[in-house]
Amino acid sequence: MLNKRISLIALGMLSATQAMANDQAESKGFVEDSSLKVLLRNAYINRDYKDGNQDKAEWGQAAIGTFSSGFTQGTVGVGVDAFGLYALRLDGGKGRSGAGGIDFFKQGDSGNAADDLSKGGAAVKFRLSSTTLAYGDQMPALPVLNYDNSRLLPESYTGTLITSREIKGLELNAGRFTAESRKSAEGRDSGGLKSINVLGGSYQFTEQFKAALYASDVEDVLKKQYVNANYVFPIDKDQSLTLDFNGYRTKLDDSYVRESGATGDDNKIWSLAATFATGPHSFTLAHQRSTGDSNLGYAYGGYQKDQGRVGDGGNTIYLANSYWSDFNAEDERSWQLGYGLDFSAFGVPGLSYNFAYVRGDNITTSTSEGGTEREIFNQFKYVVQSGPAKDLSVKVRSSILRVSQKSSEYNVSGNELRVFVDYPINIF
Repeated sequence: MLNKRISLIALGMLSATQAMANDQAESKGFVEDSSLKVLLRNAYINRDYKDGNQDKAEWGQAAIGTFSSGFTQGTVGVGVDAFGLYALRLDGGKGRSGAGGIDFFKQGDSGNAADDLSKGGAAVKFRLSSTTLAYGDQMPALPVLNYDNSRLLPESYTGTLITSREIKGLELNAGRFTAESRKSAEGRDSGGLKSINVLGGSYQFTEQFKAALYASDVEDVLKKQYVNANYVFPIDKDQSLTLDFNGYRTKLDDSYVRESGATGDDNKIWSLAATFATGPHSFTLAHQRSTGDSNLGYAYGGYQKDQGRVGDGGNTIYLANSYWSDFNAEDERSWQLGYGLDFSAFGVPGLSYNFAYVRGDNITTSTSEGGTEREIFNQFKYVVQSGPAKDLSVKVRSSILRVSQKSSEYNVSGNELRVFVDYPINIF
């Protein structure tokens, strides 16, 4: 039914009197439009767990190289995208590695984390007009399949993805992926994904209003639908109010419910965020709510192999209240108060600060009801504006998470510190 709705919406958009695009006509050539970039990343995450749980920490240095060719000229353009990844472990050996939420270096049978890891991938791509088909190793960024790039190395997927931008403001996506490369392990199928089909699109209706509708089907695991509506109300020259609604509906397959020990098969979760921006300041109020009978709450990400998770990308959670905790337990309701500051208005361009306080309640587990959790989030980020180190960024992030005894089956209390230094280099 959802796929039918997506098709009807797409047909309606295609019939609109918009200028047709033709990116292929502007192609300069395979070499002329190509680029090679290297990202040097030094990343550290430390989790000081409470209630007797063992602390975890990992530290590593990575080099992430990405090559993207242009398209050959002609009616149908042909190109290639490729990446090469290498990571060296600096800390986080036996006893400190192994936290699923950090996952820089996968532990071996001995319990020790790998000293280093390397892998690569490539995809061939074809373009007709403004529609591109890519086959091979890719890093999809869709609301129902979003690869995780928030750790040391990124995830990747192997499969086919079609992206069409034939009409201004409209993007349509359809794809099928049959392998997942875990961010902490070598190999193209270390995540154990069977297959995932994705379909959907987004449309910029006006300068202020944008909406999206997507669906996915992870073989033998779950079906997922996503909806988004985003509206920006201009108030003054440097003031605006943004309303952002995001929602997911997931339905677990019966076989997965039996194998995972889940108590139910469905979940609905949504968030509505209102952000008032005035000059360098932004103030956010958000509410998020999870309903359904699945004790897994909103299930996403992880790896089917080893972790027994769904495998649809570690960033596939386009929800307002996702920080260290995702506030996505069964029946959970959460509120957020957030604040952001851009220091460029005070003579320090490139420096920004973000704060959030989130409190969740009404959490249901197999043994209790009415559990709570709360998180205080702080982040400073600085991006070098000029000179030899231009675009180098330093991000320091901390979270204080406290979980009630009634919610201990769902989450764990702790203090988290993340320090990321990213240095992007454009080779050509």
